[in-house]
Amino acid sequence: MDAVNRHRSLYKGTTPPWKETYRKRCVDRLRNSRSRLLDRYRQMEDGPQPPGAKGSVVQEVMEAEWTALQSEDRSLPSLWGANGPGQMFGAMKEYDELAVLEEIQKELISQELSIIEEYERNQQFEEQYISSIVEAREEDAIHIICPICCGNHLTINSHFVSCPCGMYINTKQRNITPEVVQNLLELRFSQHMEGCVNQPVFSMAADTDTSTNLMLSCQACDFLSIVL
Repeated sequence: MDAVNRHRSLYKGTTPPWKETYRKRCVDRLRNSRSRLLDRYRQMEDGPQPPGAKGSVVQEVMEAEWTALQSEDRSLPSLWGANGPGQMFGAMKEYDELAVLEEIQKELISQELSIIEEYERNQQFEEQYISSIVEAREEDAIHIICPICCGNHLTINSHFVSCPCGMYINTKQRNITPEVVQNLLELRFSQHMEGCVNQPVFSMAADTDTSTNLMLSCQACDFLSIVL
């Protein structure tokens, strides 16, 4: 065993002083990159990129946070070369940094997978929920079940959207059709599910003395949006 390896073996298993700071920063940055991660996931034409692959959000997060940490502590080496983090570990002699970085990378990959799996569950839930309130008849007409009472079909025309349960929305001069209502329901529901796994609820809210709006809200994340 040469001198460097003997030196490194003495520190095998010792936790580097930067580990927790770096790990926390990486975790926080990955969570804050959720929208970008999902945008990239949706845009993949040939299927999702394997988590942690070169050019992935995990690698970008680790590189960005290491660069930031290095700017605060000039004694830290530059780790990333053309082939990723393994290229420069020869410069690390006092700790088992490679194992530490691999441990952090695995944690980030696990979180990346959790975000993607959560997104896929949300997509499935959204599709099932929208399907439960939108029915297509043989004549291809769209019939929408009232999202308030979940029992009656909505009456939708150029003047109003209503339900026997008491829901009534004035739609004069708004060119409202069943297709428009369906698209609005899907859009607002998707916007909520981008950042929250809890089920939102529909409700009516007064707009003016003579007008009301259909709202979508979630107490868990404070989401609130006008649907119609």
